[in-house]
Amino acid sequence: MRLQGKVALITGASRGIGRSIAQLFAKEGAKVVINYHKSKKEALSLAKELQKQNNKVLLIKANVSKSDEVKNMVKKTVDEFGQLDILVNNAGILIPTTLLNSTEEMWDKIIDINLKGAYLCSKEVGPIMLNQKKGKIINIASISGLGERTAVSNTPYVVSKAGMIGLTRSLAVNLGPYVNVNAICPGFTDTDMAMLADPKRIKIAIEESIIKRIAKPEEIAKAALFLASNDSDFITGEVLTLAGGKGMR
Repeated sequence: MRLQGKVALITGASRGIGRSIAQLFAKEGAKVVINYHKSKKEALSLAKELQKQNNKVLLIKANVSKSDEVKNMVKKTVDEFGQLDILVNNAGILIPTTLLNSTEEMWDKIIDINLKGAYLCSKEVGPIMLNQKKGKIINIASISGLGERTAVSNTPYVVSKAGMIGLTRSLAVNLGPYVNVNAICPGFTDTDMAMLADPKRIKIAIEESIIKRIAKPEEIAKAALFLASNDSDFITGEVLTLAGGKGMR
């Protein structure tokens, strides 16, 4: 019960990595706020699953790229639970496209959700955590943002994730010393969104990894648990790469 008594807001929690994080955080004693935008069916099923296990859950629909919806989401969380200890900026989209095939609309949509959303949520939650003199923010970035070889052609997505890494370090400075802000950079992970990628890229990623497979969402969730727990109190502004050794070869 490493998160006993904590309140965790997880954006994009209805599917994939976010869902696994919500499940693990609840198991570890946290009161979980499940944010979703379009995946209502999946969000409801997750809420019911956690409630059956006697976990306290709050379900909130919000588009993280809209400041008024973010403000309302954070207010509802504090009104319900009286505090907010952990923010996981996980909401994100992937539209596979190269620079020359991309459009301004694609760029705006990806940057708005992946990067602006993390900025808006962190900006809204930051004062609450500073007032509490305690808090953890975890940004789910990607090895794409580190210039991973098979991903750099996907221009808008890569830029959004590189931006999250920069945002992480800036937030760590701006919200220190009371709020720890770190990023996780997963490699290919077995989620619906990752499977939108070119199968050739997935094959290359597996071949170039040391462990010779893609990640499971629950493996990323375990890293998030460490960063959300008291075990990481002396860690901030860091980027944790989970890619099965990819990049070492």
